[in-house]
Amino acid sequence: MSVKKAIIPAAGYGTRSLPITKAVPKEMFPVAGKPAIQYVVEEAIASGIEEILIVLSRNKSLIMDYFDRSLEYEAFLEKVNKQHLIGKIDTPDIHLQYIRQPFAEGLGAAVKLGRRFAGNEPFAVLLPDDIFIGDEAPALAQLSDLHNETGFSVVGLKKVKNELLKNYGVIKEEKVSEGKYRLIDIVEKPKESPPSNLAVSGRYIFTPSLFDHLEKTTKGAGGELQLTDAVKSLLKEEKCYGMEISRNRYDIGSEADYLRLIQSIMESGR
Repeated sequence: MSVKKAIIPAAGYGTRSLPITKAVPKEMFPVAGKPAIQYVVEEAIASGIEEILIVLSRNKSLIMDYFDRSLEYEAFLEKVNKQHLIGKIDTPDIHLQYIRQPFAEGLGAAVKLGRRFAGNEPFAVLLPDDIFIGDEAPALAQLSDLHNETGFSVVGLKKVKNELLKNYGVIKEEKVSEGKYRLIDIVEKPKESPPSNLAVSGRYIFTPSLFDHLEKTTKGAGGELQLTDAVKSLLKEEKCYGMEISRNRYDIGSEADYLRLIQSIMESGR
C-alpha cells in the first residue's frame, strides 16, 4: 500500500535554540522567506502524501495560524493593488490536521498520538528539524520507493562522524544493496561502541504495527518515550529497512547547519 498519510511532530521545546524559542517555534525559523516547516510540508506533498497530522504543544499555535488562510491579508493585497503577491500566501494543497501533545514526553509519545489518524495504513514521520536539499528525489520519496518494494518499515539514514553518533539513533545493519540495509538492531544515542556510522536522520515510513510497540514501550534515554526503542521492539516481529538519503541534510537546531541551509537555498535559487 502506498503511503498517503504523514505525521510531523512539532511539539518540542527547542532548547538547543534558546532564547529565541521562548517566543518563536524553531519550526517557524525563516529560511529564504519561508518557515522551515513549510519545506517539510512541501517535501511530503512532492512525495505523494495527501494528509498530514502536525503534533503541536500549547505554545506552537503560530504554526497552525501560518497554514490557515488569511482573508484579511488577501483583502489588503487587493486593496493596495498587489494581487500578484496573493500566491505567496496560498495555503498548501493538502489536508492538514492538528493535535496537541500535553507534555513533552519524547518523540515516541508524539508519534503515538497519531494512531487514530493513521488507522491501519502505513504512514510517514517527518521531523521538522531536518531539511533535505538537493537535485535528487525528495528524501521521503526515496524511502517510499523502498517501502513499496518491500512492504516493510523504512528509516532514513545518513553517515555521521564517529564523534557525533552519540547524538543519534544508530543502526546495526545487513547490507542489501548500495545504500540499502536491513536493520539488525538499533540503539538510541550510544555513549560508546556505536554499532555503525549510520545514523537515523529524521525521515521514516512505518507499518501500522509500530503503534502496538509504542504502547508497550517504556521511557528510555532522557526519561522520554523514544521512537528508537519502539523500532527496536518492532524488529523482533517484522523486517525493517534503512536507506541512505542522497540529498544533503541540514539540522535547523544547529546554528552552523541553519546558516549553511540558508546559503545553499539562496545559491541554488530554490
